[in-house]
Amino acid sequence: MAPTREKAFKLLKEYNQSLGLIKHALAVEATMRHFAKHFNEDEEMWGVIGLIHDLDYEKYPEQHCVMTEKILRENDWPEDYIRAVLSHAWEICTDVKPVTLLEKTIYTIDELTGLVTTSALVRPSKSILDMKAKSVMKKWNDKRFAAKIDRNIIEKGAEMLGMELTGIITLTIEGMAKIADQLELDGRLSESS
Repeated sequence: MAPTREKAFKLLKEYNQSLGLIKHALAVEATMRHFAKHFNEDEEMWGVIGLIHDLDYEKYPEQHCVMTEKILRENDWPEDYIRAVLSHAWEICTDVKPVTLLEKTIYTIDELTGLVTTSALVRPSKSILDMKAKSVMKKWNDKRFAAKIDRNIIEKGAEMLGMELTGIITLTIEGMAKIADQLELDGRLSESS
């Protein structure tokens, strides 16, 4: 039986207390749901995989994905969900190459959600709601900006998906904008600064 969002979120909170990691999980979930809708795929499955993809990162950063696989197996998660989660870290800490549309999407947008978040936070509005892909593209070649975000992964993912980078960024912004309040990317931070 497919895991529910409720079970996935409970498991995520069991292994993660960091607000930053939880917000990242929510951003990836929202983006995966948006892409699933765009591709006419299973929004629930895509969202749950997005939500749980970094399950082990806070407690076991040195064993990233290894522990997630173990935890998901112990909780009787379906094989296709486990494989999809592992594929997001292909050539980083797993050898699970993304093959399905879902796997290629999570591989591409995992890093991208971080770049979109960082790009929104340096805007005067500190909001994703008024942001366009060109704002992210302006920062793309500045390797000092969000230096930990590997643009090569995003580019490789875009190539796998056969999509233009600008289109992927636009869909990512749209997906994240749906939960801008939960991500604190709705402009509230500009009011407090």
